[in-house]
Amino acid sequence: MMKTPGSGVPWSISYFLTVRNSVVICRHFITNGELNMGFEGEKILRPVCGQEYRITAEWEGRNCRLSLVNMSDRAVRPGKITVLEMDMPFPADTPVYGEGYNKLCQYGGTVGNVKPMSYFGDSAHYRLPVPEGLGQVYNMVRFDPEDGDSLLMGFASCSRFSGEFWFDETDLKVVLNLEGIEILSGETVELEAFFAAEGSAHELEALFAAAIGENHPMLSSEEIPTGWCSWLVYGPNVTAGNIYDTLDAIKDRGLNLKYIQLDDGYQSHMGDWLSTTEAFEGGIEKLCLAIKEQGFEPAIWAAPFIAEEESEVFRTHPDWFVKDEEGKPLASNRVSFGGWRCGPWYMLDGTHPDARAHLTRVFRTMREKWKVKYFKLDANMWGALPFGVRFDRNKTCVEAYRMGMKAILEGAGYDSFLLGCNAPMWPSLGVVHGMRITNDNSRSFETFARLAKECFPRNWQNNRLWINDPDTVLLRNDDLTVLDPGGEQQRVDSRLTREEFLFNAAYTLASGGMVLSSDNIGEFTEQNAADLRKLLPPRGTAAVFESADYSVGRICLDGETILCVFNYDDFEKDFEVEIRERAEAADFWTEQSMGVWEAGVRRLRLTGHSAEVIRLYVNKM
Repeated sequence: MMKTPGSGVPWSISYFLTVRNSVVICRHFITNGELNMGFEGEKILRPVCGQEYRITAEWEGRNCRLSLVNMSDRAVRPGKITVLEMDMPFPADTPVYGEGYNKLCQYGGTVGNVKPMSYFGDSAHYRLPVPEGLGQVYNMVRFDPEDGDSLLMGFASCSRFSGEFWFDETDLKVVLNLEGIEILSGETVELEAFFAAEGSAHELEALFAAAIGENHPMLSSEEIPTGWCSWLVYGPNVTAGNIYDTLDAIKDRGLNLKYIQLDDGYQSHMGDWLSTTEAFEGGIEKLCLAIKEQGFEPAIWAAPFIAEEESEVFRTHPDWFVKDEEGKPLASNRVSFGGWRCGPWYMLDGTHPDARAHLTRVFRTMREKWKVKYFKLDANMWGALPFGVRFDRNKTCVEAYRMGMKAILEGAGYDSFLLGCNAPMWPSLGVVHGMRITNDNSRSFETFARLAKECFPRNWQNNRLWINDPDTVLLRNDDLTVLDPGGEQQRVDSRLTREEFLFNAAYTLASGGMVLSSDNIGEFTEQNAADLRKLLPPRGTAAVFESADYSVGRICLDGETILCVFNYDDFEKDFEVEIRERAEAADFWTEQSMGVWEAGVRRLRLTGHSAEVIRLYVNKM
């Protein structure tokens, strides 16, 4: 139940969406913990730039279909429009979680103080506009009152238009960005599917994922990938020799890692993905075939929607790129972040048929000649930035991006594995097999802890929307310089303890997603190798957490539960954990027996910067 604003009294709410700022209204009822939506009527919106619209909302239980009709006598080009609005039923101190447009950004805080959870926000980093005086999140929002059910609202599709939620202590607006597409007189435009329901956060996320799956089925994958990534060892300076050395090291240590991910540094220029640097004598095809010959699978990094000014693709085909109002290629640093190296980047236009043919050709070459079927697609955000002029002016940035992604799938094959990285979240629904759902990892406990708190709110997406990628697991100290997503060089000379590295390993386990190492395997100790083996193969099931501090989570498998407890603090701390049934307990990393644990509450004491992972075997009892 929720509280009447300002009263502190729980109530079975009836939402009344009122006509404000030319918004059509629906009335919403909650009964027995389930939000039932009934459409009340349609009204003509107040004119926008002299035009009149009608928004229709057709509800079936939790799900709604939205459409817009141009009621005027001429064509119109609306931008951001409010499609639904309601009085805010929660007090200002109610916790809130919201998604970002880009995978780097999520939102937390309260109704009265919404703020980005990471360094690289949609507004601060990518310069996406923010409504003045209002909190803003993208795609979905969840309100979590302290003593009542949560309310989750979100867009269950993203085929054409990006969705937003704007709110303060008084009102909440549901917004879609139509980006100035032309709508003819009398034309009806189908908008996006919408979802709203009340209940426990975990149940709501499952229902929401099912609603999304009706519109964007998850692309099938035969496996959850495991492997090794070159980036956090060699960065853009990787060589063929480094790859060959790593193959030998993986075999010597008996690690069951399948994919060898060459992560940047091989291409002659950003944008020229089929030409290589002198560090790869004989070309990438030779290296990829050698990887296969040694029993592994090659995986390649590419950033398909960007090109630097010196690249052959940009110099030869500037017409393939997003333009400014004067018809010249638009450098991304004029409107957004210009790229983390070799910038400023230019944005490939997914609405241009020749650009799409180019994408298909590039990825077909990689698949058929290089024998690559795993592709890490980075900087996808640049294919979906809502700036500039595209070849097809009546396509939104979401459509342009999805058109480009479908061209890539055509070349790579639907039986490939496309991993979205630095990608727009909801526009990627149904066009990637896997998705990076955190910022970049690095060898610091601050990063380990931050990534865990970025990943765990997205655990519900794993194996429902895509396979989650929590970024690479790190298990040993190193002294090197890496680039962060903002393009800044970060010197890392780590002095982490094994307990801190096991925190990172436990986080990877609790994500339920991919397992990629990015250490120098040649310098692995036997302990490093043993710890990595414990994560293989991936379980595929993400932990469900019991509270918003993400300290206690459970991975529920057949015959066992894996209990994951995280201490993010600098100091020793006690955690009370509910043992739901009598079970035999064992340390996850050592398999050492911890005896029989009876049902009830058990207190666990963890040192600072550590995690404890315990296997609870029920069937052995």
